[in-house]
Amino acid sequence: MNDIRAMLEHGKITSLQVTVFVVCVFMNMLDGMDVLVIAYAAPALAADWSTPPEMLGTIFSAGLFGMAAGAAFLAPFADKIGRRKMILICVIVMGTGIFLTAYSQSELQLIALRFISGLGIGSMLATAATMGAEYAPDRNRNFIVSIILSGYPIGATLSGLVAASIIPEYGWRAMFLVAGSATLITLPIVFFLLPESLDFLIKTKPKGALEKANRILKRMGHEAVTELPPAPEEIKQASVKELFMHGRKLPTIWLWLAFFMSFVTLYFLTSWIPKLASSTGISMKLAIYAGTVFNLGAFFGIVSQGYLSLKFGLRRIISFYMVGTAVLMWVFGYVSESWIILMLFGLIGWGVQGGFVGLYSVAARIYPTEVRNTGIGWGIGAGRTGAIVGPKIGGTLIGMGLTLTTNFLIFSVPMIIAAIATRMIKSDDVS
Repeated sequence: MNDIRAMLEHGKITSLQVTVFVVCVFMNMLDGMDVLVIAYAAPALAADWSTPPEMLGTIFSAGLFGMAAGAAFLAPFADKIGRRKMILICVIVMGTGIFLTAYSQSELQLIALRFISGLGIGSMLATAATMGAEYAPDRNRNFIVSIILSGYPIGATLSGLVAASIIPEYGWRAMFLVAGSATLITLPIVFFLLPESLDFLIKTKPKGALEKANRILKRMGHEAVTELPPAPEEIKQASVKELFMHGRKLPTIWLWLAFFMSFVTLYFLTSWIPKLASSTGISMKLAIYAGTVFNLGAFFGIVSQGYLSLKFGLRRIISFYMVGTAVLMWVFGYVSESWIILMLFGLIGWGVQGGFVGLYSVAARIYPTEVRNTGIGWGIGAGRTGAIVGPKIGGTLIGMGLTLTTNFLIFSVPMIIAAIATRMIKSDDVS
């Protein structure tokens, strides 16, 4: 039997596939930790260096700009060198950048190191999602991709709990040392446990592809194949141009708009929640927990979205989550009790992360293997431009003296636009 994809589609999920999914979850946990560490450190950093909100916004945006560049320009190389190699590169770039951030002596150094760290983080998000999607059977691909991406808020939540203990006691630099070290020590896990994507080997046929594919099939308990299926004629090589060909032009444009608007709101929230919460008069520790509650809610939002999308359709559930997030952000201005504020942070995290993560599944479905990492990477890259804009605008508005309530009203609007854009994505492969 030479139809390798049929083996994955109709066979039971093997222990090797589970290993791939678990490693990809773990990689996204590192992403969540490395993205949010600067937000958790922001109140202590601002106090230590007397950093104004506008400069904090620039520091946040530097990391997000790196993520945009990593997703758009680094991640597509995974369509040429392979998913596994790219993930290894991302771990090295992320870990080194985060670790060295602990030794920053100026805002300029901090901006540069956040950009470098962002390159690895942005590429990792795209590549881990692609790897998981390519090892998942089509019948439950949406749910598995959602589970993999749920690693992001898990990492953010755990790092928030660690930050709440480390930063007040040892300072913000210690948190970067911990996060950088935790990232770098995962290199052996990726090297020894993560195989190359079978879809990548089949479609791109690098040197030794047949032998590598058969070794992977053996580990999965399948019979070896005598030859790989012929490469498709439709796409010669991965390129951004291919994302707009073969009926994919409008779906790509709408997907990019949905990503952009989602990231505007998401990264305003993830970057500023601890700082905004501390401005309400609660303690630094409780302000950090506000970010933690947000990401804990995100975990349940992502998992529930993956499950519900199997029953009710991917685009419909994504749009529902996004509109629900906007409503919760409107409600936020009418509460004042600390426990209600924390609960709303959790529900907003549920909605915004649950909705936006579904866009990864949409991208994994509308693009074929040969350009899948490029498609997901550029979708995230388009979103990351929104991630750059969101915190920067937030810093400007906060510096102008606008209240938390007003900021939430302003940043609810992109969620409505993202919901509309998601519903406009038309493809035979997306329900």
